[in-house]
Amino acid sequence: MAEPPTYPGPTRERWLWTGVVVGLGVLIFGLIVFGLIGGPKPVVPELQVSDVLSSPSGPAARFGSQDLLIVGWYSQVSGSACTGDTGGTDSEAGWLQAECPVRVLLSAQPTTTPTQADLLRDGLRLAAPNGAPFPPPTAVGTGTAGLEQLVFHGHFDDSAASACVPDRAERCRNTFVVSDYTGLIR
Repeated sequence: MAEPPTYPGPTRERWLWTGVVVGLGVLIFGLIVFGLIGGPKPVVPELQVSDVLSSPSGPAARFGSQDLLIVGWYSQVSGSACTGDTGGTDSEAGWLQAECPVRVLLSAQPTTTPTQADLLRDGLRLAAPNGAPFPPPTAVGTGTAGLEQLVFHGHFDDSAASACVPDRAERCRNTFVVSDYTGLIR
């Protein structure tokens, strides 16, 4: 009669896989612990254009230079359709006090091509130091800016507003300085 097989003890593969499982557990535990150390990330408020425009004393007085996300329909007037200066040669505030191009966020989707006066009356003025974070100009109802609302990230009351010419200083403070934008549909 043959002797029954004996248990030789844990094999090298078993020790290896046990080490891998324990190592993953320690890694996950460490990520959770170190992830909680910094506390929760601050929440940036997301507002509609109509909420921002309803501020009786202006958005700069209401929000200061706090980071905000503003949701609305982007529109712009530039080129020959835009009348006014380009902000002059002042490199510190020229981009902020420029009258052309006019870039705004609207609370409702435009159905016709808006005029410069329409945008200034109904929209929230936008600017950026480098002019880069804006969608390309498109006809009404086409392109990313015409087919969905966009979410713009930025702030009011930029430090460059203090360098604007006196008759444009308040407008500079109430211009939303954009750092980035994304589509609402994510």
